[in-house]
Amino acid sequence: MADRLFQGIADQIVALIDEGVFPPGTRLPGERELAERFNVSRVTIREAEIALQAVGVIKIKTGSGVYVAERSERNDEALPKVSALELTEARSLFESEAAALAAPVITEATLARLDALLEAMAVEQDDEKSTEIDREFHMTIASASGNGAITHVIRTLWRLRTELPEVRHTHESVCHHDGATRQDEHGAVVEALRRHDPQGARLAMRQHFNRLLGSMLDATEEHAISELRRKARESRERFLMSANIG
Repeated sequence: MADRLFQGIADQIVALIDEGVFPPGTRLPGERELAERFNVSRVTIREAEIALQAVGVIKIKTGSGVYVAERSERNDEALPKVSALELTEARSLFESEAAALAAPVITEATLARLDALLEAMAVEQDDEKSTEIDREFHMTIASASGNGAITHVIRTLWRLRTELPEVRHTHESVCHHDGATRQDEHGAVVEALRRHDPQGARLAMRQHFNRLLGSMLDATEEHAISELRRKARESRERFLMSANIG
């Protein structure tokens, strides 16, 4: 429930934009002012703004502020609304083939960079920094494929991964607990690349995403069960209160 609070705030900000309270091109009030206006935390405002930037409604300019996008810009910059499962399926398709293309031509320098990133993954504890290292790892392989179109697609898929709040939350709920497994999977991809084995690299990358998909499905089921239990508990409490009235 709390995880989705930002979406309701995002909807309210969009309504104010549509009503002309915040016209296109103008700067939104700061996080503190918006937090007081909507009676939520600044973290929730930040999440709402990230969500609105992802769909092209606003632009976040570091050091300057948050600005309402012109309507003509919205469609050009908007990201599609996809689930973490859909995104992971797409990444599996593109990144597995990128690894297969990279395997025959990958250089020693690129392999050394991947080894360094593996070492950094093993020791990094901060989730945000770990995500950035993970992104660089996958983008390094994408670039090594030598196919600019595939690299562009994978870069866009990573935007979905990091800029869509619900996708990011799903990844955080899964990836926070599987560091050792991911490390082994990434290592298997690098070893296949080191052997210049296209089929091995494709398979290792695909197995990485298949396991991630399985973990997400498990997390989704657990969340659904938890929500059912929460609703049943609330209903029980409400009916018991009704029964005790009078």
